[in-house]
Amino acid sequence: MIRFEVYFSGTVQGVGFRYSALKCSRHFEVLGTIQNLTDGRVKLVCEGSGGELEAFLKDIGQSTHGKITETTVHRSPATCEFAGFEIIR
Repeated sequence: MIRFEVYFSGTVQGVGFRYSALKCSRHFEVLGTIQNLTDGRVKLVCEGSGGELEAFLKDIGQSTHGKITETTVHRSPATCEFAGFEIIR
């Protein structure tokens, strides 16, 4: 298990981006959270196997139809702190 802390930039707030990611999460064995940041980016923290996380990020990119202009990913060991996947408001 590993952890991805991902920052998305672009047209990612006010367009249903977090809900699209939540919907995508249901197709993968991932746990974590997604939230809007005050600087206009969206932060995703997720844990799972490397393959599941990579596929999850790819699916988010495909489902958001070009709204992402930049993605920054920080990888670290999983903390196992999540029980599901949720939107933080």
